[in-house]
Amino acid sequence: MAEMRLQKFLARAGVASRRHAEEIIAASRVTVNGAVVAEMGAKVDADAAVVAVDGNVVRLPEETVTFMLHKPAGYVTTMSDPAGRPTAAALMADEIAAHPALFPVGRLDADTTGLLLFTTDGALGHGLLHPRRHVTKTYLALVEGVPAEDAVERLRRGVRLDDGMTQPAGVRVLAGDEAARAAQLIGRGEGASGHGARHGGKRARSVLEGGGAYVEVQLREGRKRQVRRMLQAVGHPVIALHREAFGPLSLGGLPRGTARALTEEEVAALTALAS
Repeated sequence: MAEMRLQKFLARAGVASRRHAEEIIAASRVTVNGAVVAEMGAKVDADAAVVAVDGNVVRLPEETVTFMLHKPAGYVTTMSDPAGRPTAAALMADEIAAHPALFPVGRLDADTTGLLLFTTDGALGHGLLHPRRHVTKTYLALVEGVPAEDAVERLRRGVRLDDGMTQPAGVRVLAGDEAARAAQLIGRGEGASGHGARHGGKRARSVLEGGGAYVEVQLREGRKRQVRRMLQAVGHPVIALHREAFGPLSLGGLPRGTARALTEEEVAALTALAS
């Protein structure tokens, strides 16, 4: 970690606001490596310096990092796989080498593409997945057939699955420019693993030509394979599925199979949702 101003160090350590920290320094209450520092603007090595206030050592909280990964199809969301299948963690090898405590926030099915978060912040990860937080996840699905309005309304109100009724969801059949954008994000099934892959994408293309559709689904719960099961329940099996957004975050132009660190603003937005 680079050097930082002493007042910033004290503020990040939770001692006081930066302005109050300046007053504490000016009052000669702060020592760095045993020596009193009263000079405003003094810098400290945040990794090596021993900083104390009124004789009590203060430390910075452990740094946490959070990444978003654009997961391709065919990767399981585990840190390792006994069966030797490709893992999402393997796509994060460099990031995990630098931050060994990284773990995935929830899961995406092997066949599902899209936004997957990794973090070292256990409280953040737990909070984002807690049922009481109701963090919205947005999915795009390529389905067989075109859902009629009554099917869409069933999905919006909740459908009965083998593990109970689903909560109300946001559901729209996409058309025009929105459907074209979905096609760019999710493709026409050619990249899907599992059933779509076994048919080489031909089934998906024939589905679209014969009246398939792109559907946006927004969930505030997270059951196993929930989007697929919901759409199956109303008679529209999923050919390909993509998570477009997690809360306020979307992939933007992040290439498939790559990751990036979240900005401070993005982490703050997630933290607000998880608190």
